[in-house]
Amino acid sequence: MDRLSGTGVWARQLRYGDAGEIAEMAGQLEELGYTALWVPDTGGDVLGSVELLMSSTTRVVVATGILNLWMHAPEETADGHARLTSRYGDRFLVGIGVSHARLIDSKEPGRYRRPLAAMAGFLDGLDGAPRPLDQSDRVLAALGPKMLELARTRAAGAHPYNVTPDHTALARRALGQEAMVLPEQAVALTTDRVEGRRLGRLHMQRYLSLPNYTNNLRRLGFNDDDFADGGSDRLIDALVAWGDVEDIATRVNEHREAGADHVCIHVITEEGMPAEQWRELAPALT
Repeated sequence: MDRLSGTGVWARQLRYGDAGEIAEMAGQLEELGYTALWVPDTGGDVLGSVELLMSSTTRVVVATGILNLWMHAPEETADGHARLTSRYGDRFLVGIGVSHARLIDSKEPGRYRRPLAAMAGFLDGLDGAPRPLDQSDRVLAALGPKMLELARTRAAGAHPYNVTPDHTALARRALGQEAMVLPEQAVALTTDRVEGRRLGRLHMQRYLSLPNYTNNLRRLGFNDDDFADGGSDRLIDALVAWGDVEDIATRVNEHREAGADHVCIHVITEEGMPAEQWRELAPALT
């Protein structure tokens, strides 16, 4: 796959919901100029969701952000990638992640262990599949130094989630200039400070109990005080870009200046497809 650039959309609404609405929205996002559509994975038929998006578009990259390695077999993943790219073109980027102990162990206690080794083993499986998944077609959900090193040596780059431009700069230094840095950026399109931070806390509440994220935020200079009571103003403002279109474009550009090849925006909304926000942001971001 060619190097990914521009601005993408990260949205669980493009994975879970009415298939017809998703297909129509995917085509609109492509026409608006977004260069990639990113969807999450908490199990189930993620390849089916990718196929729906690919079949509804002609140019945009479709990416998993991320494919949960505990919930899929490497051979199945590699075969699915080969099948979909042969049908719809070389525009399926497989983002792979180790997820979180709380999620994986809730169904099978003790299964989540040695996540770095699990990732290396999954990559071995992709390399050894009958139809291997090429390194250029996969990125890793890498936050810390060891996973970033694995992303540098065994993938096309990294897709960090819940990060700041400072982390983007750190990732660029760790990965060098050849690999891609593709961060997610949460955004709330409101100039009301109280509402922006409320939406930010609504978004962050599920993540502040997960060590993968809090450990990374500690490396960026945050501490227990920042994680208390739904997140400090300092933390929320750093992780969720709220404001008008210009404010959000400024944050996206900060990631680019820090070394990002591509930034995927994650519009925070309480319900439904944030179609209006995607349309309003597109002229400044694409």
